[in-house]
Amino acid sequence: MSEIESSSPRRGTGRRRPAAAVSAVPVPERSRAYRHLVNPFDHPRIYSDDQVSAIHVAALTLLENQGMKVLSAIGRQRYARAGAQVDEATQVVRIDRGLVAKALATTPSEFTFHTLNPEFNVTVGGRHVCFAPTSGPPNIMDIHRGRRAGTLEDYCNLIKLCQSFDIIHSLGGAVEPQDSPVQDRHYETTRAQLLLSDKVPFLYARGSRQIADCLEMIRIAHRVSPEEFKQRPYTWTVINTNSPLQLDIPMAEGIIDMAEAGQVLIITPFTLAGAMAPVTITGALTLAHAEALAGITLAQSVRPGTPILYGSFTSNVDMKSGSPAFGTPEYAKAAFGAGQLARYIKVPWRSSNATASNTPDAQAAYEAQMSLWGALMGGANFMLHAAGWVEGGLSTSYEKFIMDVEMLQMFGELFQPVGAEASDMALDAIAEVGYGGHFFACGHTMERYRTAFYTPLISDWRNYGAWSNDGAKTATERANAVYQETLARFVAPERDPALAEELNAFVERRMAEGGAPPIT
Repeated sequence: MSEIESSSPRRGTGRRRPAAAVSAVPVPERSRAYRHLVNPFDHPRIYSDDQVSAIHVAALTLLENQGMKVLSAIGRQRYARAGAQVDEATQVVRIDRGLVAKALATTPSEFTFHTLNPEFNVTVGGRHVCFAPTSGPPNIMDIHRGRRAGTLEDYCNLIKLCQSFDIIHSLGGAVEPQDSPVQDRHYETTRAQLLLSDKVPFLYARGSRQIADCLEMIRIAHRVSPEEFKQRPYTWTVINTNSPLQLDIPMAEGIIDMAEAGQVLIITPFTLAGAMAPVTITGALTLAHAEALAGITLAQSVRPGTPILYGSFTSNVDMKSGSPAFGTPEYAKAAFGAGQLARYIKVPWRSSNATASNTPDAQAAYEAQMSLWGALMGGANFMLHAAGWVEGGLSTSYEKFIMDVEMLQMFGELFQPVGAEASDMALDAIAEVGYGGHFFACGHTMERYRTAFYTPLISDWRNYGAWSNDGAKTATERANAVYQETLARFVAPERDPALAEELNAFVERRMAEGGAPPIT
């Protein structure tokens, strides 16, 4: 019996300290302030209002004149029922701008995910910010065992890490557990999310049967009726268009299934400038905007009011090799522009923390930082791949996960308000210290020093001698120790034993029936 199957209620307050850094740095307390983040900053603009409007109109023109190729017959039927022009011979759907406007009018500008522990409910939209881990890599790596195929154990480990840090608000695909058969994998991953974490679960749109299974397990965990389940968001999936201008069968039908269930869709064109999109940033964004609008229109035609995130994943390629490039200046510019387009149509916006680096090194850090600045300063509401992504999304790195958590926590601190009361101006402290003194031991400092500054998770601020005498560990090595210590300390959240039994019974029954193979 696996750890998940045998999971029983264990004491866990959700307030554990993060693992100790392997240095003399004080261990930071787990901050509840990270659970519900609000971005207070004005967002940069690379386009004028008129230019944003012109891009939107160009995308509408593209949908009306050229349209989207929709490979799903069910999807084409739904578009036709909504009033789109469908050519069955070519599978091309042309969407009138009036249909798009109607769809945008019913798309919520804000919604709230409801979790098994209400303390972890997440609001999406406005200035709210939500972080989810990397999702979908087939490989896992750490500095001791190297790069290898992901397993169910690795998947569960990443769920535990997500649960252990409040800066991570939602779960994700984490890594593909390739030791689990494809027809059964969604049972294992959904059960792991529901028993090992209190946070928002994720599911893949890999066919109606798999979606139905995952939704039923989530409904069971929340103890609500099928009709009640449809009334508010509990989970989400990503819908990727096949840029340029194509929507395949699992993605089109995933939109329909999730919309019918009232659950969240992140509709994300994957537009690499110079490859699957025009070489100009504006051309790539125009194409991506058209594809996102096509997906939004389908979802709202199925169920008006379906919660949706406007997904953007626009970057460039290395024109020498054709390889994707991430964390580039173009990536940041595209993020700024996508944020403007999302706010123009009043739909919450998803972005990503991405790097092309093949290992958690300096390149991974500076490309991730560039991605984060582009997305967060650009106003992203939901950050997918926020922690763990390396190798252009082909691998999840344990050390990179912890390094990203450090960066995300720094942004969490950046978003906190700065006091400007008389006590913050500290005139009494300045008078107490006087000329040429120091503030280390003054009363004002002694009252505040424990909480005055961000305490790092892995950064080592000691001098060279102290650092060297302690083993001269790099940030990557310290991150390795933190992830292992965090897993060693992990305690699963409390669960009713009957819930685990019901979930296990559901999984066993469905597996015995042959599971649900993904569709292509």
